[in-house]
Amino acid sequence: MTPAPKPADQAGAVAAKKRRRRELVAAAVGALLAAFAVLNLGEVKVDWFVTTAETPLIVVIVLSVLLGVVLDRLLIRRKRRLRSTHDDQAR
Repeated sequence: MTPAPKPADQAGAVAAKKRRRRELVAAAVGALLAAFAVLNLGEVKVDWFVTTAETPLIVVIVLSVLLGVVLDRLLIRRKRRLRSTHDDQAR
């Protein structure tokens, strides 16, 4: 007869399953991103602020995504600051 598994052992097994699932999802997303990048290597004409140049489409896409992430983070930070100053004034 084997002893019943301890709750800590069960929690560790659940955490390991979640970690493994996350790794698999990350690998799948990475593979999709790599395929997307390979499919978007064509050159496109881009009007930058000071010049016009032929740039790989994937570079334009990545720069657009990064710019969107930066703007999102800045707006969220601003909203939190405004909310905290409003909360401080209300007290």
